[in-house]
Amino acid sequence: MNTIHSYLRRGLDIKEINQSLSHGEWPQMIYDLTGSQKAAFVAQLFQKSKPGLILTYSEEQAQKWANDLRTWCNDQTILHLPTTEWLPFEILGKSRETTAERIRVLNQLAHDRKCTVVASVLAVERRLFSVDRWKKFTLAFEIGQKYNLSEVLSLLTTGGYERIETVEGQGQFALRGGILDIAPLDGEAVRIEFFDDEVDSIRTFDLGTQKSTSSQNKVLISPAMEYIVTKEELGEMRFAIRAEARKTTGRLQRSGRKVAAERLQNKVDLLVERLEQGILDENVYPFLSLVNTPLVPFFSYLTDDHFVVLDEPLRLKEQLEFQANERLLEFTQQLENGEGVVHPESQFIVYEELLKHGEHHPLIGLSTLLRQAPGLSPKRIFNLNARPLTGFMGKTSKLVDEIVHRKDAGNVVALFVGDEDHVERLIQGLKDRGVTASRKELLDPIEEGNVYIYPFSLDQGFELPLGKLVILTETEIYKRESKAIGKKPSAPAQKNIFIADLKPGDFVVHVHHGIGQFTGIERLEVGGIAKDYFGIRYAGEDRLYVPLDQLHLLQKYLGSAGETLPKLYKLGGSEWYKVKRKTRSAVKEMAIDLVKLYAQREAVQGFAFSQDNVWQTEFEEKFPYVETPDQIQSIEDVKKDMMRSRPMDRLLCGDVGYGKTEVALRAAFKAVMDSKQVAVLVPTTILAQQHFNTFKERFIGYPITIEMLSRFRSQKEQKEIIQGLKEGRIDVIVGTHRILSEVVKFSDLGLLVIDEEQRFGVAHKEKLKTLKGNVDVLTLSATPIPRTLHMSLVGVRDMSVIETPPEGRYPVQTYVTEFRADVVREAIRREIQRGGQVFYVHNRVEDMDKVTNFLSQLVPEARFGVAHGQMRERELERVMLDFLEHEMDVLVSTTIIETGLDMPNANTLIIDEADRFGLSQLYQLRGRVGRSNRKAYTYLLYKPQKVLTEIAEKRLAAIREFTEFGAGFKIAMRDLEIRGAGNLIGAQQHGHLSAVGFEMYSQMLKEAVQELRGEKLEEIVEPSIELQVDAFLPDAYVADNQTKASLYQRLAMVRNEDQLSEMVDELLDRFGTPPREVEHLIEIIRIKLLASSLKIEQIQQAKQNVSLRFLANINFLTGEHLMSAASASPYPLSFRTMQNGNLECKVRIRTLDQEVAIKAVHRVLSTFCDIASRTTP
Repeated sequence: MNTIHSYLRRGLDIKEINQSLSHGEWPQMIYDLTGSQKAAFVAQLFQKSKPGLILTYSEEQAQKWANDLRTWCNDQTILHLPTTEWLPFEILGKSRETTAERIRVLNQLAHDRKCTVVASVLAVERRLFSVDRWKKFTLAFEIGQKYNLSEVLSLLTTGGYERIETVEGQGQFALRGGILDIAPLDGEAVRIEFFDDEVDSIRTFDLGTQKSTSSQNKVLISPAMEYIVTKEELGEMRFAIRAEARKTTGRLQRSGRKVAAERLQNKVDLLVERLEQGILDENVYPFLSLVNTPLVPFFSYLTDDHFVVLDEPLRLKEQLEFQANERLLEFTQQLENGEGVVHPESQFIVYEELLKHGEHHPLIGLSTLLRQAPGLSPKRIFNLNARPLTGFMGKTSKLVDEIVHRKDAGNVVALFVGDEDHVERLIQGLKDRGVTASRKELLDPIEEGNVYIYPFSLDQGFELPLGKLVILTETEIYKRESKAIGKKPSAPAQKNIFIADLKPGDFVVHVHHGIGQFTGIERLEVGGIAKDYFGIRYAGEDRLYVPLDQLHLLQKYLGSAGETLPKLYKLGGSEWYKVKRKTRSAVKEMAIDLVKLYAQREAVQGFAFSQDNVWQTEFEEKFPYVETPDQIQSIEDVKKDMMRSRPMDRLLCGDVGYGKTEVALRAAFKAVMDSKQVAVLVPTTILAQQHFNTFKERFIGYPITIEMLSRFRSQKEQKEIIQGLKEGRIDVIVGTHRILSEVVKFSDLGLLVIDEEQRFGVAHKEKLKTLKGNVDVLTLSATPIPRTLHMSLVGVRDMSVIETPPEGRYPVQTYVTEFRADVVREAIRREIQRGGQVFYVHNRVEDMDKVTNFLSQLVPEARFGVAHGQMRERELERVMLDFLEHEMDVLVSTTIIETGLDMPNANTLIIDEADRFGLSQLYQLRGRVGRSNRKAYTYLLYKPQKVLTEIAEKRLAAIREFTEFGAGFKIAMRDLEIRGAGNLIGAQQHGHLSAVGFEMYSQMLKEAVQELRGEKLEEIVEPSIELQVDAFLPDAYVADNQTKASLYQRLAMVRNEDQLSEMVDELLDRFGTPPREVEHLIEIIRIKLLASSLKIEQIQQAKQNVSLRFLANINFLTGEHLMSAASASPYPLSFRTMQNGNLECKVRIRTLDQEVAIKAVHRVLSTFCDIASRTTP
């Protein structure tokens, strides 16, 4: 039985190569293989589950190798070891995605050792601590085993974990009673519950919700750092650093460089002080060679069975030597400037060590060209006959002709197309053109002269004449990159952040009393009963203490980003009432306009576009990336709208680079297929140019005429374009507001795409209304829209949201460090050397030229440009266009780069004085890089030795947290969303949003829309419960105030018994068995649920009596029912009608015992519920 592997082995001469290796004939050199042929060859060598190490010359190549090997060796573990940066400067913080992936690989090698690793040679150049040491600091937990908890905590701390109150990010742990939460860098967060010193249970849990997800019998917890240094070794290191520093400072002083010597002494003092405090981070890595514990090469983590494959040995040698020279240059400069102490070179391997390792392990070199591999004396050399293939650029007829030709010549034609969807579509597409193809798995039998389609990805296709095998991939078929096999991107978790992230000093909105300032959770004892209250300060130092059963009346104040602090209201004043009334009135007006506009649009007759045709399917197949779930949904929404007879008016929201343009492209293609014209309106000339280029590139090969109307076109060209539009010769026009001028007439406009409508002026918006008429309109917005506002507009605004980032992007590696010339020079040079570009953000226009001159002297080989908002529009456009077309390497700019443009070649961002920026600004700026499948870097710099204000300290702490995507990241997202809300509702409503806060505004809008549409507003009775019972979360149970605030808020939002049970399970899961006060709190919420369903507005205890006060119009409680309730209750009941006409029931409980009081009230309410259920239809 022949499978595709059989044809590969025959075509790659695997049999002879395997035989020679089994006889110990290595090293070997294999020539004439390129691209994916190399991975296919190596995969056949590994067919018998032999593990291997593949070293290649770049991170990009390593990714491609790993993806191809995962396709061919899908029964084996293939790991990619990413390159870690060697940093010649100190950092305050950095994002840890790369460290996490490296730890995952090291951990797997240390404990399994039978896996295959793919790496760039620079990923393995740094020496490591030994496998035995790694295992020593790896914790293995198993149910039923006993552990010394203090030793466990010590190992976690030494291993790089941070102890905090609530685990929210990787590399953290928390201990609450007998419950230990750990979030390792290389796996799921784990909750370990101890009974005394024995492990009672092990559960994984979700960092967002804090809830357990699954149970396990045992778990391995790896260190959170690659290099673990004990307290004793830190002592050794301190002593050695001091000794080395004395030598260097002495030399500097003798040569007359006193300033450099002083600088070095200060640096060493600071470093030693940090070490004395036990602060261990990557800043100590350059000094690891001073510790007596030996460092070993990465190869020591491999077994004797591991093959070693060197991909292009000459390039590997060049890479290692280049990096060594760079380090030497950097260290020499540091020594001269008083910034270097120890030469780090002993920590790195040299090329010869790779070869030495090959003396005892099977080693194979791969080279495309026939040239000598440096230092390698191969015992066998093989020249393999494999050929690369040319692409078909999406031209189906050429592809079909080639497949038929190859098939008729007796070849196996194998098409690798990524996923099942593409398999089905390709089988059908070939069938329509008379070619039969069948879907196969890699181990299915196949025969020559047939066409097979595989649901897997490879980077490139190739031909093996000896094996009579032709492999085609997405690269050749569609001109798109193959899909990486990896984690799917997930939509951001929707987590309520209002009170959960409430800190003393934050502003809050009380529904009845207005905006105040939160002072903290305070425990007050009234009449011997202790309860927690949320303290709020109002104008004139008025104080309000909000009990836990009224937290639903409290919202965190969120206005618009960058606004001044909100005004505090006076308790008991009438101003808040007036503001609410005014806002409610304005919101109602807006809702009326929206509902009216929606109704008018529903009544207008538009053009109903036809179903997708073959060309549409083929066009969509050429999309070079994997569509995200949000993108697919948005495309479906848009197409459904277009196929309806009423005009589309849809808003599509999503960050730049999230794939909005592709949705617009598919809509435009659909419109042109029905002989309609498309207008794409953008706010700037640069964006017009960018969209024009994108449309031209995507529509290549189709008879579609695309033009651009902007200042970049001459008067003569503009006239011709306008004439072409009028006569219908132009299908798609991309342009600025020039499209809106009177002279522009369309032959048959069918679709209008508007990018960033809020950036157009009032006059342009008026003209837009006339252009919209009865054509389909798709509006794109790059600012995220809050989900709450989105939901409140359901039914009056058609909206699609793309929240999921595209797949296959590297995370942005973020560093927080002091400003230093060498850091900036290194960052710029590194990006330029790989053909990329740099954004340098300096937010003060007055000294921007000075900064640019400094940078050009620092990196004279780079080309610089300057961009800021005070430049003339045309001048700014010219600079941006030059940068876009790579006429310059570094753009020095203000935050003007924050929105709009997509510049995938710019992958390094340097932000000067980052501590002066807000978190949401930093988030949006960081989004400008990392837009392609190349690794991106962000450097957040602050002034060296600057005396920071308290506010700046907090900002820096937030920036540090920002690299970890903690709570600050959620707030940054929220700030951005509020900005998006402002865009959506318009400037007129903006003041009202600020006056009452975002949450209350959204609620008012939702109610106004529901009322106008005739929908019944949901009425929820929120009873006030005043029982003389200790009910709160004790500090011994939940110590962290922010966690406590979050739990109180969520308990206040509970609406049914199922939600309450979930909360109880979570408390048990996270904090263990609840004490008496917590049980009381849970029972009071249960009472509140029953009271709410019975329309009881207040439950109040006065000594041995409890009053239940009902709202008016309680239909199910007639006199007969009340008598029935009284006779069924074990506690005496009495009833009376109060002055306002409402019913009051008094329960006599005869005791002050807290448990009895709770039980009595619960029992009476249950009796009333039974009666209500029997009488309510």
